[in-house]
Amino acid sequence: MSKRNPFIPTQGLHHITLTGAGRQITLDFWEGVLGMPFVFEQPNLDNPVESHLYFDPGDDRLITVFCDETREPRPGKTPMVPGAVHHIAFSVSQAVSMHLPEKLDALGIAHSGLKNRGFMTSLYFREPLGLLIELASYKFTPPRGLSHARVLFEAHRIRVAAGDLAISDRHVALALEALVHQEVPSLSD
Repeated sequence: MSKRNPFIPTQGLHHITLTGAGRQITLDFWEGVLGMPFVFEQPNLDNPVESHLYFDPGDDRLITVFCDETREPRPGKTPMVPGAVHHIAFSVSQAVSMHLPEKLDALGIAHSGLKNRGFMTSLYFREPLGLLIELASYKFTPPRGLSHARVLFEAHRIRVAAGDLAISDRHVALALEALVHQEVPSLSD
């Protein structure tokens, strides 16, 4: 771990807030397309003319959207400037991932198709205001008590030692082999 001092000990992502257009287009996408329950709504406490909609993406965190009926949607790509958000990725299971193309096709939403990213699969599409959305699915389950990040850290070390370009299934398999029983001693040792 880095010895930077002082540092702020974050404990995870709390929420992401997006600038939206109207309330209905927001509800139609976040709840209608992605199935995120609409949890609550209140005014934007820093700008009361906007409403602040809260959605549950499924992991005890929140996606929130500032809505203003006077803002018109401007479909297209979001700006690619320093500090801008490139995309937001949401986790889906492998079982759901396999059927994403047909679901999005049925909704008339253009998408990238499934992409193999070595340790995960991804599919990309744009929400109605142009923000790039990724639906991602890990191809592995971490050993009990370990995180995906810990497995990927080990897979990265293996990849670098091998001189490979990116983490592949092989690197993840070797990482899992190294990590799966490291905390449990064996009488055979």
